[in-house]
Amino acid sequence: MKQFTGIGQTFEHLRKSAESGLSIGFVPTMGALHDGHLNLIRRSKQENDLTVCSIFVNPIQFNNKEDLAKYPRTLERDSLLLEELGCDIVFVPEADEMYPESEPVDLNLDFGMLDKVMEGKFRPGHFNGVAIVVKKLFDIVQPTRAYFGKKDFQQLAVIKYLVKTLNLPVEIVPCETVRDPDGLAMSSRNTRLSASDRNLAPGIYKVLQKVRMEAGNISVNELLTWAVRKIEEHPGFRVEYLEIADNETLMPVENWDNLARDVAFVAVFVGDVRLIDNIELF
Repeated sequence: MKQFTGIGQTFEHLRKSAESGLSIGFVPTMGALHDGHLNLIRRSKQENDLTVCSIFVNPIQFNNKEDLAKYPRTLERDSLLLEELGCDIVFVPEADEMYPESEPVDLNLDFGMLDKVMEGKFRPGHFNGVAIVVKKLFDIVQPTRAYFGKKDFQQLAVIKYLVKTLNLPVEIVPCETVRDPDGLAMSSRNTRLSASDRNLAPGIYKVLQKVRMEAGNISVNELLTWAVRKIEEHPGFRVEYLEIADNETLMPVENWDNLARDVAFVAVFVGDVRLIDNIELF
């Protein structure tokens, strides 16, 4: 496995590979890899000649400096995991490599409401930061396919919009959320949970499963009210938002007229750790 830190050397190496006719699969990450990330690497390995993983804790997508400081950084362990899986290249830039002072940090792309609801409402500027770094990484890696998990469903919608609007020559491959045996969606943030909170956290997904079972049987508002109350029965749990929204527009729904398109989204503070999850209701 080759490791690069510079944009120029990474671009040149991959340009030569592409000119040789090799397909390139790309998995962008912020490190602290878990089996959810590794599943994306495995999928890329199956579908491409070369697999590239980036590890970069992107500062401009954090609207909370404390959250950025606490984000786990485990590069040595991550590199070993990637090598064991047969990842071909890992790109590990520093922030000043990605964002030199001489270049403006902006994209000037209107995402409509995609970046303003749910995560966008509570983390202003987050998706602009995501879009900027993903566009930069796509320009560097020039992937044939890029792999993203559905746990970050809203992020996936924003990236699909980015690719479509800018006509970028990359196929976006959504991959199912990977969960621990007890149902908790795998996340780098899970390592920050206390032992007692980790035991209770799977309750979030259990409530989402119940929401899916009851969708269409009672009103949207009644179901949301029940679900919030049920999650917050756990000590130290606070729901930041729980929405049932259209899977394309991400706008909240008020009835079950298009149940086949509905997704339940949730963000919960478990102690001081913020977890997100979702479930498709069809």
